[in-house]
Amino acid sequence: MRGRCHSGFKSPVQSPSVTKSNEESKENLQREISELKLKEAALDMEIEQLGGEGYCIEELEQHISLLHEYNELKDTGQMLLGRLAVLRGVTTKDLYAEFGLDLED
Repeated sequence: MRGRCHSGFKSPVQSPSVTKSNEESKENLQREISELKLKEAALDMEIEQLGGEGYCIEELEQHISLLHEYNELKDTGQMLLGRLAVLRGVTTKDLYAEFGLDLED
């Protein structure tokens, strides 16, 4: 009785359900590729239209870079305000008022 295995035999040949799911996966991937190509074409048209209106990709990239820098500085400022509030035992809202900052900023 030694060496008996209680699990069932698993054939290396794929069953039709596995093949079907592979075919469905391929169809889904093809559909996703087609959708992405359509989105790419739409974005290319939008870029061309914006270029015709006088917008420039380099200018947009510069604005995005500046926005990233602004957000990093703002996050750092908020972190410092939070630490200062903890040290003083007040809320950050109190510090906003003290330093003349707008809560919406």
